[in-house]
Amino acid sequence: MQFAVIGNPISHSLSPILHNYAFKMLGISGFYGRYLLKENQSFYHLRSLHLKGANVTLPFKEIAFNSCDATFGIARDIGAVNTIVFEKGKMLGYNTDALGFYLCIENLAPKNALIIGAGGSAKAIAHLLKQKGIAVTLLNRSKERLKGFKDFECFTFEDFIPKNTYDIIINTTPAGLTNDALPLQKEHLTPIMQSALLAFDLVYGKETPFLALAKSLNITTSDGKAMLINQAILAFEIFMESQSIAFDAKILRKSMQHIL
Repeated sequence: MQFAVIGNPISHSLSPILHNYAFKMLGISGFYGRYLLKENQSFYHLRSLHLKGANVTLPFKEIAFNSCDATFGIARDIGAVNTIVFEKGKMLGYNTDALGFYLCIENLAPKNALIIGAGGSAKAIAHLLKQKGIAVTLLNRSKERLKGFKDFECFTFEDFIPKNTYDIIINTTPAGLTNDALPLQKEHLTPIMQSALLAFDLVYGKETPFLALAKSLNITTSDGKAMLINQAILAFEIFMESQSIAFDAKILRKSMQHIL
């Protein structure tokens, strides 16, 4: 069985380490790799790779949704897919980002959150937080992307005037992934951060400028590592269920938490 994570860029992804170690510890014959999907390639090209399943990362989660033959759960509600099962020539789409994120902040019991960015991950997080009774505000560079968030309070960088303090500030943009950029200009981001309980960056494996700024303000920080592990466990469960393969859930969780 072959699986992969699809994205651009993709060389930084730790998903293969998580899934391949889980295969090893569970004694399941499977392999999980990376696939760089070029900007001019059709998403339907994935059907020819003979994969049993795939995870999807930036910038293809909404494209994946539009390419699937059917979608399930919160993926259908938000229009973003990060987990695909290939079954009988069809692509079936799911989303494990939302629950994967919520499991990271559940114990904090936040009342509200500010999300920077308006991509697929932002949609997943915003909708699940709303389901949990947490007030959500979206902040994005362009107004066009915010059209997909009609049920939320939304602002562009130019017209944002904070009305509240925010328990959690979440960076869902790729700022800091391959450069030293902040998702929002420092003079605007600093006053928003000062009263936050947590600054959360979906980028993992490095201290981004966003997290470095939060630390300088004595704000608790978290990168996307725990979310990565949580969503990977949920995706692995979907993959194995699609193949009717039984496994020990405790060993799965322990293996993925241990390897990183």
